[in-house]
Amino acid sequence: MIIIPARLASTRFEKKVLTLVDGTPMVIATALRVKEIDEVVIATDSNEVMELARKYGIKAILTKSSHPSGTDRVFEAAQKLELKDSDLILNVQADEPFIEKEVVQALYDEINRNRNLDWFMASCYKEISKEEAKSENQVKVVIDKNSDSIYFSRALVPFDRDGKRDIYYGHLGLYGFNFKSLKTFCTLLPSFLENSEKLEQLRALSYGYKIKMIKVKSQSIGIDTKEDLIRSLKLFASK
Repeated sequence: MIIIPARLASTRFEKKVLTLVDGTPMVIATALRVKEIDEVVIATDSNEVMELARKYGIKAILTKSSHPSGTDRVFEAAQKLELKDSDLILNVQADEPFIEKEVVQALYDEINRNRNLDWFMASCYKEISKEEAKSENQVKVVIDKNSDSIYFSRALVPFDRDGKRDIYYGHLGLYGFNFKSLKTFCTLLPSFLENSEKLEQLRALSYGYKIKMIKVKSQSIGIDTKEDLIRSLKLFASK
């Protein structure tokens, strides 16, 4: 199952998830992009988003507005759907209307192949340039030889003391869980690192859990600002 958390309030981009992307509200565009992979449910705190989902024939669940992260919102929706511990869940961010279907499929296939998880959750990364990595909106990830994450940061990591590094790893905001691991994640208190970087995945690392990272090719840009949307529309209009 794919659950898309969609919080209406956004400090950097007001009502971002309702912004039109080629004539379609952003959250709906994201849902339509991935709906062929598995059943899609939008988890939202907004009656306006609920009504939009009904209009487009997409299932939606009303959740609390007080959740500290999108994953906590996904968990409330999963509880209301009465999912079982072994049920698989993809958390796809509402502000990824340009995410390639192949990327989401790669994560979906990976967690399906590894239903008996020896890791806590899974996510994706791609190669990015040093220039792209300088943006705090582009989250970077450092991984070990087993493709498990070591750290995520908005800062330029790893630090390149010798000035010879041209390629960094950029994190894509997709997560794969089973319901049991999602439940565990959401019983953990937000950590200092999570609150400092404002990155929910650091909660798992702070408590010693593994996040398996899957390398993909993607040109998608998560829409954090109006400038991100303008840049994405120009990029994808040329394809």
